[in-house]
Formats: sequence, C-alpha cells, structure tokens
Amino acid sequence: KTTEAQAVCRDLLASSGETQDEGKEPTESLWTSFADGRVRLRIDNSCPQTPITVHQMFKESLEKYGSLNALASRKNGKWEKITFSEYYCLSRKAAKSFLKLGLERFHSVAILGFNSPEWFISAVGAVFAGGIVTGIYTTNSPEACHYIAYDSKTNIIVVENWKQLDKIMQIWSRLPHLKAVVLYKDSILERCPNLYTMEEFLDLGDDVSDATLDDIINSQKPNQCCVLIYTSGTTGKPKGAMLSHDNITWTSANCSRAGDMQPAEVRQESIVSYLPLSHIAAQIYDLWTGIKWGEQVYFAEPDALKGSLINTLREVQPTSHMGVPRVWEKIMEKLKDASAQSGFVKKKMLSWAMSVSLERNLNCSSSSDLKQLWTRLADYLVLAKIRSALGFSCCQKHFCGAAPLNTETRDFFLGLNITLYEAYGMSETTGPHCLSGPYSHRQHSCGKPAPGCRVKLVNEDTEGNGEICFWGRTVFMGYLNMEDKTKEAFDEDGWLHSGDLGKLDEDGFVYVTGRIKAGGENVPPIPIEDAVKKELPIVSNAMVIGDKKKFLSMLLTLKSVLDPDTSDPTDILTEQARDFCQKIGSKATTV
Repeated sequence: KTTEAQAVCRDLLASSGETQDEGKEPTESLWTSFADGRVRLRIDNSCPQTPITVHQMFKESLEKYGSLNALASRKNGKWEKITFSEYYCLSRKAAKSFLKLGLERFHSVAILGFNSPEWFISAVGAVFAGGIVTGIYTTNSPEACHYIAYDSKTNIIVVENWKQLDKIMQIWSRLPHLKAVVLYKDSILERCPNLYTMEEFLDLGDDVSDATLDDIINSQKPNQCCVLIYTSGTTGKPKGAMLSHDNITWTSANCSRAGDMQPAEVRQESIVSYLPLSHIAAQIYDLWTGIKWGEQVYFAEPDALKGSLINTLREVQPTSHMGVPRVWEKIMEKLKDASAQSGFVKKKMLSWAMSVSLERNLNCSSSSDLKQLWTRLADYLVLAKIRSALGFSCCQKHFCGAAPLNTETRDFFLGLNITLYEAYGMSETTGPHCLSGPYSHRQHSCGKPAPGCRVKLVNEDTEGNGEICFWGRTVFMGYLNMEDKTKEAFDEDGWLHSGDLGKLDEDGFVYVTGRIKAGGENVPPIPIEDAVKKELPIVSNAMVIGDKKKFLSMLLTLKSVLDPDTSDPTDILTEQARDFCQKIGSKATTV
C-alpha cells in the first residue's frame, strides 16, 4: 500500500513539473498559498492509504450504495428523497452548468444559504467542474460576503433566498470575477441578467458533453485544492484555509471510522444536517462523510436552532448526531425548564433516575449487581422515554465539537445515559484530528488522535501543559493568498501549531486546557470557568479575561429566557435561575 501511495505521489510531482532524483523524497513543499498550488502529501507507514480525489470517492460509493437513499428534504409536509445515483447525476449536471457559466479552474463557487440538497449538489458539482467550493455564513453582512467572494475569485454564487440575494446585489459591481448568481429556494420576482433559478441553472449545461466534463475530472489530483473554509476572522481578516482532495477524502474515510460511523453495507447511518456548512465540522460530517459511507442525510428546517430541530430529530430518529456545545446546552436548558414546571412525583422520579445513571456512568467498572438493576430500571422507566422525546431512541453516537464542553452539560447527559463523545480539531485539520467514540473515550478528554494522525506538545510547563501541534493527512494546504500567515502556522518540520494549550495522558488521550498567551503566566481558563458555573447554577456563560493584564477578571452572563422568534436573550430569568435566587433569599426575576 505504501509503495502504491508513494508511486501516486511521484506521479503527482511529475505532472506538476517538479523534478525528483530516483530514491530521494519528493521535493514539493508541505504547504502553498496559491489556489492552483500542490502540496506534498503526508503519507507514511501509519497512513499508507492511496490518495484519491472527491470524484473517485463518489464513484466508489456509487458502485456500493447507488440505489440507497442519500438526501431527504421536506417539501409540502412530506419527505422527498433522492438516491446516491440521482445525487451523482445531479452533481454532474450542476458541474456542466458551472462550466457553461464560465467557471474557471481553481476559481470558487460560493454558496450562501441554509443546508439543503441544492447546497450539497452545488458543492459536489463545483468540485467535479474543477472549481473550489466556498461556504459563506448566512449571517454574514454584505461586506463580509464581499471579502470572501473577492479573495476566492468567485465566479458563481449560489444563494438560498431573496434575503441572501439582496446582499450579493449590493456588492456585485465590486466583484470582477463574478459571472452569475443562482437562486435555489425563492422564485425570481424581477428579472436581471445572469440570475437563474436552480431549475434553469441545471438545464444550462445540457450541451456540455460528458467527455468535456470527464477530461476536467480526470485531470484533478489528490494534492490540489477543492474546498475553502474561511476562519471566523476574530483576529483580523478571515483566512481561507485551503483543503485538498486528499484532506477531504482521507478525513472522511478515516476520522469517521475512528468515531465508529458505520459503512452502509454494515448499517446505513441516518443523520440530521442543520449546523452551518460553511464551518468545517458540519461540512465534513454531513456532506463528505455522508458520501463516503453511504449515509442518509435529512435536512432540518432553517429555523432548526430556534427550536424546530427537536421536531426533526423526533421524526427522523437519527443513528448518530453531532452538536456544538451550545446545542447540547440548549437541549439541557429546555429539559431543566420542563422539569421545573412538572409535578412533584415526576420531578423526584427524574432526579432519582438521573443520579443513578450519572453514578453508574462515572464509575462504570465498579457497580454491584443491585446497582446495575437500579440503573436498568431507571433507564426503562424514565430515561428511555426522555431520549425518545428528544429524538434519540435509535441514536448510538452523540458527538460534540468545535468548542469545549463544560462539565455541567457532560454530566447532565450522562444522567440521561447519553455519552457525549468530544472531537477536537480546527478548520486547518479538516475538522476532527482527535476523536472520542464508543471504544476510545475518557472523561474530560476530547479523545485520541485518529489512526494515522499525530499530536505533540511543545514548550511544556511544569504542569505538563504545552502547545498542541498536529501532523497527518488532515493537515491543510495553507491559507489562500496569505504566505506569511501560512508560514506562521507551521514550524520548520511541518507540524501545524494550534495555538491551543493542552495535556496528553499516558494512554495518548488529549485534554485541551486553554489558549496560548504571549508572555506572562499561562492560566488555563476552562477549569476556572467550569468551577464557577458549577458553583453558581444561575450563570449561563463565564469567561476569564487575563490576556496582557496584571490580574484575572471574569465576565458572567445569567440564564435568561430566549425570545422564540430571534433566539436573543430577554431580561427574564429562567425558572432554574429564579429558583436559585429564592434559595439565597433574593426575590429577583429579571437580569
């Protein structure tokens, strides 16, 4: 396998004009900042798999899963489903239409809208056509959209509705590379040049031949860029992290298996897609892994995070679910509020069942037969019903990623007999580099590096905290048009520096403890924040501030009821927060 993979590497270098002496390592760099650049793949004995392109991955899946349902979306109250064969054909149709509209090689197709079959088909079609798919957050301002579209030389933008189209109309005149816009949910109210509905768009490429598209597909190499993920830009301008075909296909295959996602020939996984696809976590979990293992993806409603997600989960009953910590916290808060309003007996039953389950899950090895009987009884009488009401009756894996999970949330779900498996990585590692799963899990840890991935700590202090660094085929190509920032991200040996502070235990489990600070004392903020939230159940968020300061201070927010329409916090304290106030002798009901 390794020699086959190395032979592929040599071919990649030869076709990119790089020369190489027989018997010597490839001379190509591990990083680039050019959209049309190529990188040396990090293939070694721990990850010898032959590199493939996105199209090769889809073709392999098509042979195995062609007749299975791939995508399901609600239209007029009914689930409409398409198979993997139909999905592939529609993606080719989209690719031809992108070519017809003038998509240039290594230029971008930007997608601005909520998760849908059209999002997936546009993304896959863009890659097939030799472009680079670039997600844009639906909450972005017109100026933020302009920055990304300009930086990535976007040729075509696919938008969900009039609200998103309006943003593009405001900036179109300042986007020299933009050739067309496609609208996939709303109909066109007033005609303007180069604006198409999805139906019109899909018919545009009918006269582009299969041979033309196949030539472009066959010229693609695994070490070329196919996806751009823009970081949030909290520390200056957003950076476009370039991901190669190999980043996408290798991570989809290997990291998902480390989390025990099953191939459809064993059991077809069903998942609900609702988190922003412009973020790497949802894109790798929903879109690319879905293709790799033949998963059935159900699309939630656009107001999923404002409360409708639970209805979709109940209906779909997914086999696996991923949420960011805030999603799990919202579910927890909803359940706590419902419990606070229920009768005395129900409240007592829930409290008993959750405490029995939590104790069993925290000390799983040392429980007596009697305790095990109580646990099974608690699960049967109380907890299974709650999991069913949440839509988790069939769910065997509950993942959490993209931010640290606090102890309160983790323990709450353990009380429901739900283990939240944490994953850890960044846009620059194609999402998950370290994962927990049913066979690799430890409390407070975000798991172990996926097989074939490596982690090391640098500049460790006396407590064993050091900066977490990554190596493996998840590691990105570089930042688009930002050579200096790309060089800063890697050390001279090619390890990617995360900027996160963490520890490793003797079994290789990774623990993230904070962010690296320049100069002064490094104080891991997460344990302090967790301790305060545990002590003060009225607190919803706690944030320790100490960077470049002589002392630590903490910003706290209180648990308040959310506005059902906007999801913004109101001034009214939650039931749980009001109970806390009464216990300490305060009559307060508002923030």
